[in-house]
Amino acid sequence: MTCPARRILVLVLVLVLVLVLVLLAKLWSVTPKLFEWPPVRSVSHGIERLSLLLLVGGAAFEFVTGILNVQLHYIFPGSFYVLHFYGAWVFIGAFVVHVASRLPRALRAVRAGPVQPEAGTEEAAGLVSPRPAPPTISRRGALAMVGFGSLALLVVTAGQSVGGWWRRTALLAPHGQDPGSGPNGFQINKTAASVGIRPSDIGPAWRLTVRGSGRQVMLARAELLAMEQHEAALPIACVEGWSTRDQLWSGVRLTDLAALVGQGTDTPQALVESVQRGGSFSSVVLRDNQVRDDRSLLAVRVNGAVLSPDHGYPARVIVPGAPGVHNTKWVTRVTFGEPA
Repeated sequence: MTCPARRILVLVLVLVLVLVLVLLAKLWSVTPKLFEWPPVRSVSHGIERLSLLLLVGGAAFEFVTGILNVQLHYIFPGSFYVLHFYGAWVFIGAFVVHVASRLPRALRAVRAGPVQPEAGTEEAAGLVSPRPAPPTISRRGALAMVGFGSLALLVVTAGQSVGGWWRRTALLAPHGQDPGSGPNGFQINKTAASVGIRPSDIGPAWRLTVRGSGRQVMLARAELLAMEQHEAALPIACVEGWSTRDQLWSGVRLTDLAALVGQGTDTPQALVESVQRGGSFSSVVLRDNQVRDDRSLLAVRVNGAVLSPDHGYPARVIVPGAPGVHNTKWVTRVTFGEPA
């Protein structure tokens, strides 16, 4: 992912958090319509109310699960990505149906000009309350509350993406992910403990299995270190909206691993698998052009130091332009070409 693309992603994620209060204010204004009586006056009214229910529910679901994902708090069942994808389709479908059902009434209101329809008429339905309740807050008060609340959310979240000293101001950033200082002292999205990595999984008995063209090679870490080592300065760009500065990675080029199993020229795609037991993205398929890039490494060191367990010891992939979740850690198997 290019630097401008990362900046845009960061801006979008911060903007989403800032708009939480705007969404809540809008839902506060329309949710009472869900409790109208009688619940359905006609077929068109029933479709309108159903679309409103799905619209409100879909928006709330997307925001809540998205914020939980930013906090790395996966209390919902199944994959966040699949749930978020289908939740978005529910929201979009409900939005289209709702706009289609309300558009004729909205056009009539616009054509009527500044004259407000009388309460109780068909034209006033949904525009003028027949029995308006006393206002609990003025329009200016509501705008000020939402505006200052959104500004407060910006202040306590933007530091996570800005980085450096400003990260201290990110009160809503994920906690318990501090990597400490030193060569391995840069941000992580999941620890070894959080995905079930045991000491025996990455201890002296660890082996890297390389497969391809019907051949298989197993390498101990000492054998991996004995191969020609290369360096690449690459960042980690996480889908949660943060990115690190360039880190100096060193290890074996993926093309060199492919050569061990007869895939030295026109290197195909690669399936990279991890020893992790929990969480998502325990494996990734890297495209052939990603594998062939000279900067694509199976890294064993970073910034001159051995990888820490949380950064993927004993080996991890690092690939240019790939999101952080595709730079698989704790690698145990690399298969070049189509898996058998």
